[in-house]
Amino acid sequence: MKIIGHVRSDFVTKFGIPRQAGIIESLKSTIVFEPEFRHPDAFRRLEEFSHIWVIWEFSEAKKANHSLTVRPPRLGGNTRVGVFASRSPFRPNSMGLSCVRLDMVEYTEDMGTVLHISGADMMDGTPVYDIKPYLPYTDSHPEATGGFTDRLSDGKLEVVFEGDFSSDIDADSRENLVQVLRHDPRPSYQDEPDRIYGMDFADYNIKFTVNENILTVIEISDIKSEHNCKRAKK
Repeated sequence: MKIIGHVRSDFVTKFGIPRQAGIIESLKSTIVFEPEFRHPDAFRRLEEFSHIWVIWEFSEAKKANHSLTVRPPRLGGNTRVGVFASRSPFRPNSMGLSCVRLDMVEYTEDMGTVLHISGADMMDGTPVYDIKPYLPYTDSHPEATGGFTDRLSDGKLEVVFEGDFSSDIDADSRENLVQVLRHDPRPSYQDEPDRIYGMDFADYNIKFTVNENILTVIEISDIKSEHNCKRAKK
């Protein structure tokens, strides 16, 4: 298949990415297309749709060999289910499917057509293979059941800041960061109160601990210049 574009988001590593699209609607991302697909004709009337499906690649989760069963982190990391009964990135084909809000179709001079989206669960640089409009009359199923996921708690944490970080991170990034942390970015099978976790988000490195249902941010450092250098090389 042919890559048609790439995602630009605040997640420069896999750690901390929402487990599913739409969980954190405030997260903003863009899709920048390859020159071949930037022409406005390819997007004619797309702005009439509120949501789109994005077909993409788990580019950082490839394995030479795949298994017919996987261990979903939300089930504690020990219970196995069939790979086709999961959203695991480790699949026969490393394909992802996400429904996201389409905020704007922008026509730019340097990058051609750019899509601004909300609620994405994709890392910065993720390859995109296709875009399709979301159709409520056929894609929405209010009566649907969610299998074993219906029996799981939302796992949300209380987020507290150990110090005053108001001057260390801008307001929008802080609000989105809190939402990401509330959904517990740790693997579900990890429960180590003394462990310090590190996560890169929106040009910041975040260090935190988790004790029971309280996540404490203990340090925020600005790594904007370093990340901008990485993005410029892509």
